Amino acid sequence: MSEVKVIQVDVNIMGQSYKLSCREGEDRALREAAAYLDGKMSAIRDAAKVKGTDRIAVMAALSMTTELLATKSPEGPLSGLSLAEVKQKIQEMHETMDQALTPQEKLF
Repeated sequence: MSEVKVIQVDVNIMGQSYKLSCREGEDRALREAAAYLDGKMSAIRDAAKVKGTDRIAVMAALSMTTELLATKSPEGPLSGLSLAEVKQKIQEMHETMDQALTPQEKLF
């Protein structure tokens, strides 16, 4: 049985450096995933609709999950929706998150 070699990969997400571990040979996919996440989070930040890295991360995760669900299952919850309808759902999620998290900002 061969041993799996783990390597360290440096990535940058929204100006923050992260040292991540992955299996040898998976570093390119990890870098691509980090670059995609960086793009999503930066776009949300730059739209100035969401403040705080944690909220930006949640919004990016919701957006990426919606994309994944739309491509994974033709029977999924978003399968019958147009792209415009999916974007509307994402906007509604953003608004719900804003309403839920805004009162918590006063605690910090």
